Amino acid sequence: MYLPAVPGYDHLDVPIGDVVHVTEYVTAAALADPAALGAARKAVLGEHRVPVSRVPVESIVGTDAPYAVAVVTHPGGGALLTDGGDVMRVADGVTYLPSVHTTEGDFRDQYGWCLERIAALLAVSGLDTGALVRTVDYTATATRAEYPRCGRPRREILGSGPVHPGAAGILVDVPVEPGARVSLDAIAATPPLTALNPGWSRYDTLTYKPAVRAAGTVYLAGFGALDPVSQQAVHAGDLAAQAGHVYRSVETVLAEAGATGDDVVHLVEYLTPAAVADYPRTAALRAEHFPNAVVTSVVCSALLRPEFLLETVPTAVLS
Repeated sequence: MYLPAVPGYDHLDVPIGDVVHVTEYVTAAALADPAALGAARKAVLGEHRVPVSRVPVESIVGTDAPYAVAVVTHPGGGALLTDGGDVMRVADGVTYLPSVHTTEGDFRDQYGWCLERIAALLAVSGLDTGALVRTVDYTATATRAEYPRCGRPRREILGSGPVHPGAAGILVDVPVEPGARVSLDAIAATPPLTALNPGWSRYDTLTYKPAVRAAGTVYLAGFGALDPVSQQAVHAGDLAAQAGHVYRSVETVLAEAGATGDDVVHLVEYLTPAAVADYPRTAALRAEHFPNAVVTSVVCSALLRPEFLLETVPTAVLS
């Protein structure tokens, strides 16, 4: 079960023993006091250890709280695995990992370290990077020009496929820790996995795919308003038009699995600051395309394509 983000641990209303993953969307105010955030987590989760993804954001849509918490639950909480100070949980063939980062090295070195750490964590659960179904990286706007340098470590560590994870790249200007130029979230599933691509050739040379199917779940990449043939951004400055393009693209990929927007259970939407004022206008459109999805909406600093106002990361469960 995917739950939308709530403004703080004290707003969680789930059986704590069922929690298999926590995402903390943290503003600069929350990052400035990590001890308080840790204490709030401990007060609610107690001795129940779970992987935590910490995502710096400018703000959380719908609240002025300094941080928000989104959780994934599974009856019984799955199996606990540890490696050093890191915690993982495995439930129903899905391995939930914590976010990883380092403060040593330049951008490419840090990106490679993150992938290697993910590989080491997966090895504890008997998997390798071929089991990854999604990666989301968080880098600063200042590294946008350097971002293509992550291609080499991705090729070296993720290999040649044929299945690569769905991926998203989000720009956040407050690092998760001073000196960290990238942080990486990942999720993996027990093979066999199937890459989903409706014939978009741009993915032939990339180390990610539009989506990956694992058993009955489809993990999609991040989608922005990009023409998949021309690779040009579309609808510059028009959030509603960009959202419509994104949602139709998601449905096109889902059709490869015989699925529709009705099967989408979870959306994370990253908005740029320029999109915030118009974002409420997209609610009806989103509900039309994805009537069964819970939605978490956060404000990032920017997106990899400067024209993008919105990037959407969906998860679908096949009915």
